[in-house]
Amino acid sequence: MVGIQKSFGRHHVLKNIDFSVEKGTIHALLGENGAGKSTLMNILYGLHKQDSGDIFINGELVEIKSPKVAIEHKIGMVHQHFMLVPTFTVAQNIMLGSELTKGLGIVDFKKANREISRLSEEYGQTVNTKKKIEDMAVGMQQRVEILKALYRGAETLILDEPTAVLTPQEIKKFIENMRNLARSGKTIIMITHKLNEVKQMCDYCTVIRRGENVVTVHVDDYSEQQLASMMVGKELTFGIEKKPANPKEIKLEVQNLLVSDDRGVKRVDGVSFEVRAGEILGIAGVDENGQQELVEAITCLRKVTSGRIKINGKEIQNTSIANVIKSGIATIPEDRQKSGLVMTFSVAENILLKGYKGRPFSKYGRMNKSEINKFASRLTQKFDVRPKDCAELPVKKLSGGNQQKVVIARETSTDPDLLIAIQPTRGLDVGAIGYVHKILIEQRDKGKAVLLISLELDEIMDVADRIAVIYNGKIAAIVDAAKTSEAEIGMLMTGGGKK
Repeated sequence: MVGIQKSFGRHHVLKNIDFSVEKGTIHALLGENGAGKSTLMNILYGLHKQDSGDIFINGELVEIKSPKVAIEHKIGMVHQHFMLVPTFTVAQNIMLGSELTKGLGIVDFKKANREISRLSEEYGQTVNTKKKIEDMAVGMQQRVEILKALYRGAETLILDEPTAVLTPQEIKKFIENMRNLARSGKTIIMITHKLNEVKQMCDYCTVIRRGENVVTVHVDDYSEQQLASMMVGKELTFGIEKKPANPKEIKLEVQNLLVSDDRGVKRVDGVSFEVRAGEILGIAGVDENGQQELVEAITCLRKVTSGRIKINGKEIQNTSIANVIKSGIATIPEDRQKSGLVMTFSVAENILLKGYKGRPFSKYGRMNKSEINKFASRLTQKFDVRPKDCAELPVKKLSGGNQQKVVIARETSTDPDLLIAIQPTRGLDVGAIGYVHKILIEQRDKGKAVLLISLELDEIMDVADRIAVIYNGKIAAIVDAAKTSEAEIGMLMTGGGKK
């Protein structure tokens, strides 16, 4: 890609970018949220058209007008938010748009299943082709997305934040699979913020900062610290500074909670814990051990079979979402696009979703747009949401990381008694991760109770004051974060007893 430029309205996103990748290598594309990484790859995949610049594949000048043309040039892309039909089976999703047929246009499922099975064995992406997507863990769904690209003959795979939805165990397997793909001659471009994974997996790395090239380097020649500094344009220090917690009165109390999933299967089994003002309780565990159902029960998105949930001493279980908000609970949801934002609304409208009633934002049912935009602008500046002056911009135009900042800005601005943060740094760059951790600790130091649910064990260890490990719907142990180790927590997460 040579001299690529792209603007959206008055926002100049890519400024004369050059980017080249060698066949059979794994090449990382690094940059802060909003740096232009996804836009550059969306151009390569035909989802956007560059304003100027050229694309060459194997030395040949090509014009990629659409994903169909990209696929014809053997380019596949796995998006951060998967493009799968939940009610379809694995085979139906992989075949969709590229169906193998026999006489009279009838889909040849047997032939397709044989081809999918061959690919899954060859590239180590084993899946059950008859299973529905809605019944699969996110790690398996990602395999389906990769197989979908390989099924269409992809030689170059673009992966957008591929490990953001994976557990530590799945990440290890993913890295192994990507190395196997590269050894087989596939070329992999990986958009990521996770520097440790770049070091483990990638051959080369290109750094983009605010829409401009910074450098392309051989990964082995640079440390994580050096890569991070290149990415943000200044020296970064890793680690979190925080003083010891000063826990006070109980804010959230969960007693003997039983919760079932949509199929009636028990997912939360007799869970009890409390969160006090002035502390962060982290919930650690492998994905799908009841975390989702637990949070849905606390926020009244799911009915409780039995047990109690109290906020400030008042029971809230099986009431309403409105009552949850009124009770002083704010939530940073796991999926910002599905549960945290109205994608067609502006940034300002999303920030005021909870607080638009009453002065100065509305009067007699009429919205005061000027006051709303002023308030939103103050918050977007405070939380470094990019691009600047984005209050009136549709939130869907922002990068995933900046969308997350909008959610965090809104939820913390409500001055909650309890802040529930679920995977709050998913998809954020190293600088933004540190900033979010700082916000959570600031909330704690203001006397708020914080409940942090994360699949990132290092995040739990760094940020939480106490850690509750959930396994198979039960609390395996609650430990002091300062007196435990990753090895102990890891053992508890997989069903081992406390040492």
